[in-house]
Amino acid sequence: MKSWLLLFACNLMWALQFTCIKLVENQVGTYMTVWIPMLLATIGILPFLKHEQQSGEFKDRVTTKRDILNFVLIAAVGIGPAQVLVTEGTRLTLASNAAVLTLALPIFTAVLAVFFLHEKMNGLRWMSFALAIAGVAMCSTREFKALNLGSKYVWGNALILVGITGNSFTNSYGKIILRRYTPMEMLFFCYVCMDILLLPFVWRERDFFSHIPQWTVNTWIGMGILTFFHNYLSNVLFFKALKRLDAIQVALSGYLITMFGVPIAVVWLGERLSPLAIVGGVVVFSSTLMITIWEDLRPNPHRR
Repeated sequence: MKSWLLLFACNLMWALQFTCIKLVENQVGTYMTVWIPMLLATIGILPFLKHEQQSGEFKDRVTTKRDILNFVLIAAVGIGPAQVLVTEGTRLTLASNAAVLTLALPIFTAVLAVFFLHEKMNGLRWMSFALAIAGVAMCSTREFKALNLGSKYVWGNALILVGITGNSFTNSYGKIILRRYTPMEMLFFCYVCMDILLLPFVWRERDFFSHIPQWTVNTWIGMGILTFFHNYLSNVLFFKALKRLDAIQVALSGYLITMFGVPIAVVWLGERLSPLAIVGGVVVFSSTLMITIWEDLRPNPHRR
């Protein structure tokens, strides 16, 4: 149950992402919006990394070329697209579009988990999957009405979908790395790879620091949330949960991102929750309970 509580917290933090990107887009470029928070998060992970390495879980491990390749692969194919393309896509399209398109995340992750990890979609997971879709649709009624897939936003929407695929790749393929590395080690080394891979692109926005004195309050808030909550705390908690849960189970919890986006809009933008949105939230919450508590209570001949 602790792992699921961590996932709830992670999805709440991730639900802030699209709003924060919109807050900073007029004063911070795409690459700096990704690189600065990630670089600061990399430094912030160091105390956790030292603590885990002292625990000695993999003290006899020898790092291989394959391990290094896996870290680079997660950075280039997983975290990279998930961060850069979603950021750029959100700048080009509507925030409501980005929120609705995240519905594809659990689907993509489930497919990749079956492919990479040979996980199974049992009847209970399919039922939870269907309930989650129905609940998010209720929560997102207004967002679906506002969803604009016209030519003006097609490019941004396409970038977000590709970025979501990268996120799904991290969720599934990352479990392979976690067989030999602790969650903090995986997060730290993948972030280091990303910090390095982004350097040539960051150079294009090297005037970033000269513009900091002109930042508005919204820009400071957006960059602060992206740094501490989105890139740092949420991922620290996420990889701890991913270590103990199936990738498909983790994917199904992703529907909470859209559900949490509704109350965030209420607080931040002054929108009002409709009765249907409230019912939808209850349905999503119920589907999450189904895939967490009920599945854990089911008899498992392989569980010892």
